[in-house]
Amino acid sequence: MKRYLDELVLNDLGTKMVVVTGPRQVGKTTLARQVMPLFGNAQYLNWDVLPDRGVLQRQSWNPRAKLLVMDEIHKMRGWKGWLKGVVDGRPPGQALLVTGSARMETFRQGGDSLAGRYFAFRLHPFSVREWCEQQQVAPADALDHLLERGGFPEPCLASDSLQADRWRAQYFNDLIREDVLEFSRLHEINTMRLFVEMLRERVGSPLSLASIARDLAVSPATLKRYLDILQALFIVFTVQPWHHNIARAILKSPKVYFFDTGLVRGGQGVRLENAVAGMLLKHVHFLQDSAGKTTALHYIRTKDGTEVDFALSEEGKLTQMIECKLGDNKPHRGLLRFAEQFPDSQSVQIVYGLRQEEFRNGIRITEAADWLMGLSA
Repeated sequence: MKRYLDELVLNDLGTKMVVVTGPRQVGKTTLARQVMPLFGNAQYLNWDVLPDRGVLQRQSWNPRAKLLVMDEIHKMRGWKGWLKGVVDGRPPGQALLVTGSARMETFRQGGDSLAGRYFAFRLHPFSVREWCEQQQVAPADALDHLLERGGFPEPCLASDSLQADRWRAQYFNDLIREDVLEFSRLHEINTMRLFVEMLRERVGSPLSLASIARDLAVSPATLKRYLDILQALFIVFTVQPWHHNIARAILKSPKVYFFDTGLVRGGQGVRLENAVAGMLLKHVHFLQDSAGKTTALHYIRTKDGTEVDFALSEEGKLTQMIECKLGDNKPHRGLLRFAEQFPDSQSVQIVYGLRQEEFRNGIRITEAADWLMGLSA
């Protein structure tokens, strides 16, 4: 199955090492296997497969391979210095693709620098735009499907929702039991699982680690470390508040969302907000990774409770404010207030199932699926 990053990855492999990261089972290996036949002679090696691990440790792969794919290599001790040596010592004309389920920051922190040696892409679950292009369906149908199944390939393509639910239960258990365990201690797993369960019920609300820490009888610092692990493994992501040029009234707590909307506990409105957050993050990462943009995702909330769900900025300047609603076409109070405060920023209220687009008080009120279809990826 062709993905939205295939051609970009293929183009960049001609000049530098390419690193593709993203959640477990989001399609990184499939993307690599799509690209491999185009090189004729390609070799795939996965650190999690014992025979492959031996080949990687001995560096005994085929030196004539036109493309070398290394999966989950960040799990190797001292892998940064090792990979730097591989990049610098590879034969002329050999392309190198590295994939992994740990966040890109892992490649930027500490140890031997890989700076200037690679291009990076973050692969996301399906969005309205990508699912429409894949399946040739209307945006509204795509959004309904993604709200029901989440955006990961296997549940999206499953024959029925029962198979999708079975996949998700196994996926969640594997994340906690295998991936999280690599970053934390065995005795912490139960607490970590409880923490994730609590986050599933707090999607879209400013996160108070101090409050959850009291409930779980651990320190806020411990929960901060847990949250960092969950982000590093692409299980959750945080959206930080916008704070440039807004009076000191800004609340500093982030909001937390899941990469898999299917993991969210709550009604259709919460699932919609999570899905929109994920698609906006995909849009932002695509612009950053493919075009070097400084686009960033935020939310706006003041101490008096005035809030807008999402905001986009470019080079530190607010460019767009987005409020998502399940069925309310009345201009949102917070959006009205901030539209006056930031007249140069576009204000849009996206409404699920809206029949007629309107412009009221400087706010564009439009159908959610159609608007999401217009994002970059």
